[in-house]
Amino acid sequence: MNNTELNIAIVDDHEIFRKGLKMVLGKIKIVSHIYEACDGEDFIQKLKINDTDIVLMDIEMPKMNGIEATKEALKIKPNLKIIALSMFKDDEYIQSMLDAGVKGFLIKNINKDILNKAITIVANGQVYYSEELWGFFTKKINTQQRKNEIPKFTKREKEIMELLYNGMTNKEIAEKLFVSERTVIGHKSNLLSKTACKNAIGLISFALKNKIIDV
Repeated sequence: MNNTELNIAIVDDHEIFRKGLKMVLGKIKIVSHIYEACDGEDFIQKLKINDTDIVLMDIEMPKMNGIEATKEALKIKPNLKIIALSMFKDDEYIQSMLDAGVKGFLIKNINKDILNKAITIVANGQVYYSEELWGFFTKKINTQQRKNEIPKFTKREKEIMELLYNGMTNKEIAEKLFVSERTVIGHKSNLLSKTACKNAIGLISFALKNKIIDV
C-alpha cells in the first residue's frame, strides 16, 4: 500500500464527532481522501462506491452497529483495514470487535499524534491498540495461560479416570471403590469441570494426552 495516499472512512452516528475527526485527519499528510457515514448501513452502501483503505468504526450505532458493519464490510472487501473507535473499554465490546476482524482499537479521546501513529501502523499491515486497552490484553493472556495449565487431581480422581479408561460403568466403579454411584457421578462432574471436557471420552483423551494415568 502507498502510505502517501490513504482513503479513510469515518463511521459514527455523532455528526459533531465525525466533523472533528475529519478535521484532524485532514492535517495528517498520509491521508488523501476522507468520507463519512452516519451508521453501519450508510457505510456499507458508500463502501461499494468508494475506494477505501482504512475505516474508523464506531461500535454503538443505530440501524447497524460497528460489529455487524465490520463483518459485512470484510465480506465485501476482505483486505479492508478497520480500526474500532469507542468511548468504552468494556471487555465484551473489545472482544466482539476483535472477533469481527478489526486491526486496531482506539479510545475516542485520542489526539492527532496517536491517530497518525495508529493509521500508519495499521496501513503497514500491523495492529494498534490504545494504551488504555493493554489491561484487557494482559488479562486475556493470563486467562489463556491458566487455561493451558494442567489442573491438579486427587488420588481418587486419578483412580476414577483409570477405571473409566478400562471401560467400567459408574456402578462398576462405585462397587470397586466401595463408594456410592452418586459419589462417582460427583467425581466425574468435577473432573469434566476441571478439564473443560464434555464427556467421559474427552476426559479419557485428556488424561492420556497429559499422561495423568498410567496405561
